[in-house]
Amino acid sequence: MTVFADLLQADRGGAAHAIHLVDKAGFADWAKKQSAERRTLLEAARYQGKTAFQFAILPGSQGQAWEVVSTVANVAELSPWCLAKLAEALPEGTYRLAEGDPGPAMLGWLLGQHRFKDYKSKSEDDRGPRVLLTKEAAGIEPAVRLAEATALARDLVDTPAADLGPAELEAATRSLAKQFGAKVDVTSGDALEQGYPMIAAVGQGAVRERAPRLIELRWGKESAPRIAIVGKGVCFDSGGLDIKSTAGMRLMKKDMGGAAHALALAKLVMAENLPVHLHLLIPAVENAVSAAAFRPGDVISSRKGLKIEIDNTDAEGRLVLGDALARAAEEKPELVLDFATLTGAARIALGPDLPAMFANDEELAADLESAARQVSDPIWRMPLWDGYDEMLKSDLADLSNSADSSMAGSVTAALFLRRFAPEGTPWAHFDTYAWRPSAKPGRPKGGDALGLRAAFAMLAHRYGR
Repeated sequence: MTVFADLLQADRGGAAHAIHLVDKAGFADWAKKQSAERRTLLEAARYQGKTAFQFAILPGSQGQAWEVVSTVANVAELSPWCLAKLAEALPEGTYRLAEGDPGPAMLGWLLGQHRFKDYKSKSEDDRGPRVLLTKEAAGIEPAVRLAEATALARDLVDTPAADLGPAELEAATRSLAKQFGAKVDVTSGDALEQGYPMIAAVGQGAVRERAPRLIELRWGKESAPRIAIVGKGVCFDSGGLDIKSTAGMRLMKKDMGGAAHALALAKLVMAENLPVHLHLLIPAVENAVSAAAFRPGDVISSRKGLKIEIDNTDAEGRLVLGDALARAAEEKPELVLDFATLTGAARIALGPDLPAMFANDEELAADLESAARQVSDPIWRMPLWDGYDEMLKSDLADLSNSADSSMAGSVTAALFLRRFAPEGTPWAHFDTYAWRPSAKPGRPKGGDALGLRAAFAMLAHRYGR
């Protein structure tokens, strides 16, 4: 387990390897100021300061055996990831920037040293910690909290489904609650069937040990502004009787990525001690294939009272979220956020890096987009286009769980959820991939938190002390 708090320390003037940051525009001027020996080494390494994340080792000064030069996109405006490659590649030791302070780049320094290793028989990296010194002592704890929350989301998504089912999601929620003095309630069995029929239906095909449940966590003063965070917790999605292809099923351990984001965001809210009353809801299920599984053509009830015709058992995430959103609405929150790995259509439209964000409130949408830019955690707003509501019509029930067209799949899924979100309450839905198909500095291949920091920055802006 990575102890992030050990990797950032207040700079009190101790010995450290200097890191010189340069960008394409300023490299030539910087190089002219270096010694002949350094310039010769840079030329031999063909280091020209043009490629981001490129770095080179230089002879040291001020008692240090060596120093580092690294290229970033913009020296004047550091990104969260501009030091991540160095944190991954440099030897054990203590470092500081030669000029300025790391600011947002502290996050990448931390996450560059985190890997999910629970299933490795031996570590591939026997180096010790790479410690970064900073004069921005006040920024250390917030950076550590962000890294811990991101790592929580990543690790949950990376855990194989055999070891992370509904019961384990419940255990993770209880562990978080214990850390912050929160209260957890779990609804399962007959009470789930009666109160949350869509969650029960999706999970009814699973074995008893992986029975469905609704997990709720509450934290904060009753008198504080109420916010609800909802996360899709489909711990494995076979597609049900509308079974997925082999390729489509391969990554479905990550279909609880929405729950991972919701837990991570709840952790940030509580760790920051935001003055809110938090209601976290995770509908946790496995969408399994069995004789007991729900079927295409079935009509099921919902907590809200709407009858849903099942057009496709692989459109199950919106069902469990619908019941959870209806429950959230009963508490009369002033803000609702939900996260889900909901549709392939969002990935076709936006690719793996951009979560689709839908919002029913212009101010909330603007705040989320502004926060996303400020913290370099991109999101892309998609429309809740009323004209597509008719695609969800059913001849037999109040609505169908899947559109009668293959077009606008992420939009119709969001429109389905809108039927269950509290009317008149600002609500945003994140259709996130929760996965990185190829590695980038500080972001290894595998589970990832996409949209998490943007959502937290918005909450911190609205409710921060």
